[in-house]
Amino acid sequence: MINLIKVEDAMQKNVITIKNDMRIEEAARILRENRISGAPVLDKNNRLVGILSEGDIIRLLEVHSPKLNLILPSPLDLIELPIRMKHEYDEIVKGIKKAALTLVDEIMTRKPITIKPEQSVSDAAELMDKHKIKRLPVVDDEGNLIGIITRGDIIGALVKT
Repeated sequence: MINLIKVEDAMQKNVITIKNDMRIEEAARILRENRISGAPVLDKNNRLVGILSEGDIIRLLEVHSPKLNLILPSPLDLIELPIRMKHEYDEIVKGIKKAALTLVDEIMTRKPITIKPEQSVSDAAELMDKHKIKRLPVVDDEGNLIGIITRGDIIGALVKT
């Protein structure tokens, strides 16, 4: 039954996209405001060039927590601890500020896996499972973005049948 449902019948046609020359700060705001975990990335000619996900942004941040030795600290550790923690905090803040200025093009996933509208929802599910991804841009024969299908859309298509 799922093989009978076409991607074009389950996909979202109004796709929220991100431009590859945006800063991560702006792209993250778009994801957050639209309550989505990722979006296709387009270049200045509106060609699909990648996908940006929350995971890509999280990997960029890579915030390291301070490693504290709390088992029988020496007196020197107790004196040094606030200084070490302040230094680590400053490094985290500096890293987050730097990450916010990074361009989408620098961290997006390039050459995204795509699907055609006439393919089945079953094909989409198989691609997502095989590549461990949560969304597939839907493209026409010229590679133009015409929609997106997510795991939620596939589940929704099953509920409708």
